[in-house]
Amino acid sequence: METLDLEPQVLANRRGVAFGLVHQNSTVECVITIATLEAYFWLELRASDARILKTFRDGYGRIRAIAERKLLAHPAARLELTPDDFARP
Repeated sequence: METLDLEPQVLANRRGVAFGLVHQNSTVECVITIATLEAYFWLELRASDARILKTFRDGYGRIRAIAERKLLAHPAARLELTPDDFARP
């Protein structure tokens, strides 16, 4: 799986960060929720957009790996990553 060369963006409603992945020659729109970044990537509450994006970039390898696994298990055109996706069984 390749990453799409698009900059991640904080959603207008500040509920997540949107990013894209290329999967099977098509772009999959992905969103990781702010709650997930707070719970699993140590993002502080009410963080600025710049801090949110830094936290996203710092954790991108792990975020991408989880997104890729979820897409392989459940192919979709749009994917949302929540705290449940990062919880260990």
